[in-house]
Amino acid sequence: MTETALAPAQAASDHQTRKVYIVLSQTGTVLSRILKLYTRAPYNHASIALREDLEVMYSFGRLDPYNPFVGGFVQESVAFGTFKRFKNTRVMVIEAEVTPEAYDRLCVHIRRMLCARTEYHYNYLGLLLAAIRIHRAKRNCYYCSEFVKAMAVEAGVEGAEDIPAIVKPMHLLRVPHKTVFVGHLRDYPLLRRRRLMPATV
Repeated sequence: MTETALAPAQAASDHQTRKVYIVLSQTGTVLSRILKLYTRAPYNHASIALREDLEVMYSFGRLDPYNPFVGGFVQESVAFGTFKRFKNTRVMVIEAEVTPEAYDRLCVHIRRMLCARTEYHYNYLGLLLAAIRIHRAKRNCYYCSEFVKAMAVEAGVEGAEDIPAIVKPMHLLRVPHKTVFVGHLRDYPLLRRRRLMPATV
């Protein structure tokens, strides 16, 4: 894990706010297709990124892109994992503003989670119970949108605390935000720009 993935560059004149990025996605996995049939929502997975280029995103999902039954705290990227396997993943990327202090607090929190990632588990039971409107919370245990909401609250994103406890990915759109991209993840402009940059010696 590189330090830069947890400390995005911001404009020198931007002293008042930092930005976090919530990524809603539909990968095309069997589970995501089942969820789509149930929710009728265009996106059924959620991640959070600390850099605008989405080089690394954080969520709760498959530890192995080929095994849907073992989940936990994961780093996600078009370069590896589930997003690399499912190249037609569609996303909506939104940008939310936070204070520099809250942003730094979120970075520290995620860094600590990375160092203790084996202590975190996917909230399979919570996800199943959510389908019948029963909230089940357990320490160090999340499903994807539950985790992103918790990180948004940690970062002080306006309105995040008011999102329902039984949270679906689309509920995350209730926070004040700017939509920065809708389309295939592989076509996200900053990712394409990085792939097209010439190699340097």
